[in-house]
Amino acid sequence: MDVATISGLQSKLGLLADVLQKVEERATAGQLALEMIHEIKNPLEALGHLTYLASQEADNPEKVRKYMLLAEEQMMTLDHVVGQTLGFARSSQAPKPIDLAILAEAALRIHQRTIDTRKIRLVKDLPQGLVAEVYRGEILQVISNLIVNALDALPADGAVCIRLRKRRGEIHVIVSDNGHGIPTEHRDEIFQPFFTTKADRGTGLGLALSRKIIEHHHGRICMQSRVHPGRSGTIFKICLPAKAESIC
Repeated sequence: MDVATISGLQSKLGLLADVLQKVEERATAGQLALEMIHEIKNPLEALGHLTYLASQEADNPEKVRKYMLLAEEQMMTLDHVVGQTLGFARSSQAPKPIDLAILAEAALRIHQRTIDTRKIRLVKDLPQGLVAEVYRGEILQVISNLIVNALDALPADGAVCIRLRKRRGEIHVIVSDNGHGIPTEHRDEIFQPFFTTKADRGTGLGLALSRKIIEHHHGRICMQSRVHPGRSGTIFKICLPAKAESIC
């Protein structure tokens, strides 16, 4: 194979990686849309009840006023949920300072129903004020990917932990689980495109794209894992440059 052929293949692989990242971003946006539908269901139902009650009490201005004030609160809740979700889903033209606790909480909301349904024990340690300049949709995608991997590795009564730390000018996002662990022979391959241990449930792209995104943010992503019976589990750590000044 000559140099020109190799160069052409590398160029095509680069284009393919960009396309795959866009596909992954859209998948995350779709998950966010589903979560938004779930979150707005209760306020919408409450609005329906309140408007019904107001119509039934049309001759009682005091009660109508009470129901309309409650309905206004529900409208504010809807506006907050929709605005927040759309903000995460939009593509950013430039990285912006953001509290990473906000992104971590948003990623957890995407998977909250899975966590609840499978009775996964969730441990959170997400101090506020740890700010990095990031493309928020991309970092949301990475944290979501790591949570998916943790959940896939867990039994029904397992535990997943997500923590934030600031160390030496970096912010660390740590996602860990007490699942089955990753065998030693696979640990050098997990960030390679198309490598997966999930058989027909995985594409092998999530971690490869996650590493690309983190490197694009001038950060690092690393993994530790154990497969010892009774002490197995996996830890993923993202390291991102911290913004010099915190925001509230």
